Amino acid sequence: MADATLRPKRLEDFIGQEKVKGQLALFLKAARQRGEVLDHVLFYGPPGLGKTTLAGIIAHEMRTELRVTSGPAFQNTAELVSILSSDENSRCLFIDEIHRLSRIVEEHLYPAMEDLTVELTVDKGPAARHYQLGLDPFTLIGATTRAGMITPAMRSRFGIVLHLDFYPPSELEVIIDRSARILNVKIDAQGAAEIARRSRGTPRVANRLLRRVRDVAQVEGSPCIDRDTAHRALTLLGVDTLGLESLDRQYLEALVETFDGGPVGISTLAVGLGEETDTLEDMVEPFLIQQGLVQRTPRGRQASRRAFEHLGVPIPPAPEDTLF
Repeated sequence: MADATLRPKRLEDFIGQEKVKGQLALFLKAARQRGEVLDHVLFYGPPGLGKTTLAGIIAHEMRTELRVTSGPAFQNTAELVSILSSDENSRCLFIDEIHRLSRIVEEHLYPAMEDLTVELTVDKGPAARHYQLGLDPFTLIGATTRAGMITPAMRSRFGIVLHLDFYPPSELEVIIDRSARILNVKIDAQGAAEIARRSRGTPRVANRLLRRVRDVAQVEGSPCIDRDTAHRALTLLGVDTLGLESLDRQYLEALVETFDGGPVGISTLAVGLGEETDTLEDMVEPFLIQQGLVQRTPRGRQASRRAFEHLGVPIPPAPEDTLF
């Protein structure tokens, strides 16, 4: 509920991602001028950067309802047909983690996206009957954290493909200030900067940390979140100066201390940490790579000098220095 409260409803209130906002503003204006629905949109990038928020903004700007679902939610094609043929004013369909659609469901989406038709099958076997249902114009908004897993056939059917990247601390400070006002939390510039610096370049993380720092300030009786309050709270939460949390540090420690900096395969790391490879690839590695702590190589994951320095571990001598 808190996340929904903090989400901006209008494009002009969305902070950051200026290139994406500029393109969307242009495409939305052109669609409204023609009296048409917006072309199908695909957002891709790490989690927590605003893909769902932008989907809601598109629906708001097009003055229509947004139907929200996810790729794993579709168990069969009948569920897809039901949503697409609904009489509700849902001309924007948002599918999160669209790369996880089953192949059969995905193939049923193709004619819906291109020709506004969908096939309905009634009964089974020799008695099966097939019908072509016409659909009202709609905008499919897809979001994924793993663009490489989307089939070329699916990707080619999106007229608008936009990439969301990590936020710089300066933009996260603005987001934190806005969220603090909505939550009625007093925070000074230095407190906002401290939280922003440790938010992994991600608005969702920034808002989560703000709420937890608010809890600490409230219990301590601090009237305003300043740098010291933010530092104490974030240290209590196990968030270090780079924004690394427990799993991030476990990943780095395994790579640096157990495997001498690598290279080591992601499957081996996952087994050692007791995590799924998808969790490491989607939730942990993007930020570590962006921060220059880890490198993906053909032979596996490899730690950088900065990773050794951040953990305070001496760089092991090697006949050939392969650290970047």
